[in-house]
Amino acid sequence: MSDDYARGRRDGLRLALAILAAEEAKWAALLGESPSWRTNSIRTVRHKTLQVAQKRVQTALNRLPPEPSTVIEAELAAALEKAGL
Repeated sequence: MSDDYARGRRDGLRLALAILAAEEAKWAALLGESPSWRTNSIRTVRHKTLQVAQKRVQTALNRLPPEPSTVIEAELAAALEKAGL
């Protein structure tokens, strides 16, 4: 997987996570506000669905390989050069 592709996937997952968090906050504010039990139960289901989706996106993001760090790579290259490897 190329670095650009992996970075794009991470950025896309972070964006999806932010969107889900905003939607979840919107529905959290509406929980229990309606006099209708049916509306309240639908809102609860939507809120829980968004929480589950957030968790799944976070899990997918955590499974991606970490971003390459240029600082660590430079330090590693300097150490290898110093060691003569």
